[in-house]
Amino acid sequence: MANKFLHAIYDDDDKLLDAVKLLKKEGVYIEDVFTPFPVHGLDKALGLEPTRISIAGFIYGCIGFAFSIFMMNYIMIVDWPQNIGGKPSFSFIENMPAFVPIMFELTVFFSAHLMVITFYLRSRLWPFKEAENPIPETTDDKFLVQIPVSNNEKELKSKIKKTDIYKIDIVENKDE
Repeated sequence: MANKFLHAIYDDDDKLLDAVKLLKKEGVYIEDVFTPFPVHGLDKALGLEPTRISIAGFIYGCIGFAFSIFMMNYIMIVDWPQNIGGKPSFSFIENMPAFVPIMFELTVFFSAHLMVITFYLRSRLWPFKEAENPIPETTDDKFLVQIPVSNNEKELKSKIKKTDIYKIDIVENKDE
C-alpha cells in the first residue's frame, strides 16, 4: 500500500461520476471512493465486479427451507404428534399444506438474517470498529476519490484538474 494519497474532493455526485469515468479512461488507479449516499452507476464506472450476495441469499433460503421441513417433521410427526382438527399426525406429506406458512417464514428468516451477517463479515463491519472515512465531510455532502501517489503527483494533479474538482489534498498515511 502507498503511504501517500491524493484526495480529490467533489461537491456533487454527477461531477464525481464524470470524474471517475474520465480518470479511469486516463488509466488512473482509484483505490477507493467515499460518498455520503450510494451513487448510481459508480460501481460500473469503477469497474467493480457484481456482488454475489444473491447467490448466498438463495443458498441461505434453501438452508432455511430444509431446516423448516426437518423441524416440523420432528416436532409435529416424530416427537409429539397431536390430533388437531382431525388431521392425520403420522405423515408429513398429508400435513404439508398446513405447514406452508412456516416453511415460507423460515426460508425468509434464514435468508435475510444470514445475508445481513454475511454482508457485515464481508465488509469487515463489526461492533466498535473505527470509521475508515478519511474526511468527516464524506458522511454529509462531499465525495472523495482516493488515489495512491508514487512519484506521479504532478501528472495526477493535471489529470484531476481536467474534472470539475472542489478541492485537492495530498495526505500522508501515518499508520503504515
